[in-house]
Amino acid sequence: MASTSSPPSAPASSRLNARVVTISVGAALGGFLFGFDSSVINGAVESIEGEFDLSAAFTGVAVASALLGCAVGAWFAGTIANRHGRIRVMLIAAILFLISAVGSGLAVGIWDLVLWRIIGGLAVGAASVIAPAYIAEVSPSKFRGRLGSLQQLAIVMGIFAALLTGQLFADAAGGAAEQLWFGLEAWRLMFMAEAVPAVIYGVAALRLPESPRYLVGRSRDDEAAEVLRLFSGVQDVDAKIKEIEDSLHREEKQTLRDLRGHVLGLKPIVWTGILLSVFQQFVGINVIFYYSNTLWQSVGFGESEAFLTSTITSVTNIAVTIVAIMLVDRIGRRLLLLIGSTGMTVSLGLMAIAFSQAITDGAGEVTDFEGSWGTVAVIGANSFVVFFGATWGPVVWVLLGEMFPNRIRASALAVAAAAQWLANWAITVSFPSFASIGLTFAYGFYATMALLSLLFVFFRVPETKGMELEAMDADVHVKRGKFVESTRS
Repeated sequence: MASTSSPPSAPASSRLNARVVTISVGAALGGFLFGFDSSVINGAVESIEGEFDLSAAFTGVAVASALLGCAVGAWFAGTIANRHGRIRVMLIAAILFLISAVGSGLAVGIWDLVLWRIIGGLAVGAASVIAPAYIAEVSPSKFRGRLGSLQQLAIVMGIFAALLTGQLFADAAGGAAEQLWFGLEAWRLMFMAEAVPAVIYGVAALRLPESPRYLVGRSRDDEAAEVLRLFSGVQDVDAKIKEIEDSLHREEKQTLRDLRGHVLGLKPIVWTGILLSVFQQFVGINVIFYYSNTLWQSVGFGESEAFLTSTITSVTNIAVTIVAIMLVDRIGRRLLLLIGSTGMTVSLGLMAIAFSQAITDGAGEVTDFEGSWGTVAVIGANSFVVFFGATWGPVVWVLLGEMFPNRIRASALAVAAAAQWLANWAITVSFPSFASIGLTFAYGFYATMALLSLLFVFFRVPETKGMELEAMDADVHVKRGKFVESTRS
């Protein structure tokens, strides 16, 4: 039976513990690599296309190849985390990031580049699951939204770092395809730069305490008590451990079968997580981050100007994510998502209208705009980033980390994250085809998805602000943002 409010719980400190901030930042380093790895391809797309003589369609496949690895990495991360712990998954991800960075930089052909990108994707997928789960499990409920948002802040900082690194290398070499150091082209060094944060992430993971929920599940109550007391700020650790034990149903082994329910084979709350993930990608945010250089060059910007514009967009994304961190525990998750969906619908609609006024060449490529519609397109794109970055970007990761019950959290988050990466792959690989039809069609589609996300949040997404993780119920239904009792399992 679902609960509409948190049950009595072991009290936690009313102040934010500096130690829990530190370990949350350490876990969020996976998000930094997630963002860096996802965006580093941006500055290298044109050079890779020329280096390996790729068609536009195959370029889309090469760009999206890492995303298939992301889906696989996300799918298996939950199982590994349940069996071997959250820290072990972080270490595996750090090693895979390092291998991908070096391999991608030294790739001799398109197929081995795709392989190295898929390996990096495995790491990104694993990091996308484990960071929000770990942060939610060590955070006091009062500050969980704020700390959970560190994942998205790290992601957008990783995106910024990748774009800035790409711009610096390209400018230093006189172009991304030109040689810079050690006889290597600048685009190769962009990939290899990821090795530095990968090593830092691995070292940081070795120093993090294990999740108290995992420790209790392994009957390591003394270790869990120490983490809860020193990092989470819990005062009555015995009561909290008993509460965690009750929620875990320790006699039952955690498997993907625990996600089964009566709604198309899955529990309602699992479907909510999956659809949150899908809508986050179907609004087209990664089209901006994967193809922004190409997009801005199509509206008349040179390579350097395109890099600069993409970097400015990324800085904007960081700023609005900080705004989200300040708001998420004050006004709640659901209201932020509703505001974001409304703003994204309008912004993407403006972009669709602007590109309907574009001037194209014989091949259908945009060369210019009528009047001031080019400015409208730029404003629409950056407004979209603002609304996404302040709402759907961080809030979805917060919700995915906290909305599932303890017993199924890692597995349910893995399924939702895998769905997110598959949706990301579908949107990324389809963009060249959408663009060939027309950018008006592409951004019109994303605007429609943003409108549907508004309806979805209104009817199906619960408010979890202030709720203890142990209060979440796997069999709940949601009606207009509130948990309601379920009569079926």
